[in-house]
Amino acid sequence: MKPILEVNQLNVYYGSIHAIKGISFHVNQGEVVSLIGANGAGKTSTLRAISGLVDSKGEISLSGQSLQTVKIYDRVKLGLAQSPEGRGVFPNLSVLENLQMGAYFRSDKSEITKDLEKCYVLFPRLKERRSQLAGTLSGGEQQMLAISRAMMARPKLLLLDEPSLGLAPMVVMQIFEIVKKLNSEGVTILLVEQNARMALKVSNRAYVLETGKIVMEGKGQDLLNDDSVRQAYLGV
Repeated sequence: MKPILEVNQLNVYYGSIHAIKGISFHVNQGEVVSLIGANGAGKTSTLRAISGLVDSKGEISLSGQSLQTVKIYDRVKLGLAQSPEGRGVFPNLSVLENLQMGAYFRSDKSEITKDLEKCYVLFPRLKERRSQLAGTLSGGEQQMLAISRAMMARPKLLLLDEPSLGLAPMVVMQIFEIVKKLNSEGVTILLVEQNARMALKVSNRAYVLETGKIVMEGKGQDLLNDDSVRQAYLGV
């Protein structure tokens, strides 16, 4: 199986702070791969480096093409889309306008319309609130919108950063059901998530980050049953 994303010897610095310390990993076409770890482990920094939101050293390639000199917006054109931590919706735009922003670089109007309908089928609440300002939505609804906005770019690889953060348990369950559904429809996903139990349940493979280094990797189910992972991240 050929990787859609390859990361080799990735390093990220914030001034004198060495946040990501030479990590290497890959995501194969059609997989859900999770990065799990405690706060400050470097999970979000890794996603931001892949998206080009922070400077990095090392090699990042998407479908065999190096991204190191590719600008942020061109990475979107190449098939990378991110649903950011904290949702990052445009609060003064409507739900529909937020979704349209996700398709900003596309010109296939009829296909954009089809993808809008797919989002509305996936998240009926967004259709009900399509004229409502995004800033007035609940946290769960904003997360649905953030994921849908990213999907409107028709990404080859979807980066999900903390999709369950701050949400009620029932909404968390719904979000992870959507992650599974998107993957079953062919979407490749790199997931950063503090809810390690839920992340590992939906993941083909996962990597454990500690202080900027990968300290363990394996199949999601194997890590879910690993005693050291259970004690450190699952509270059992």
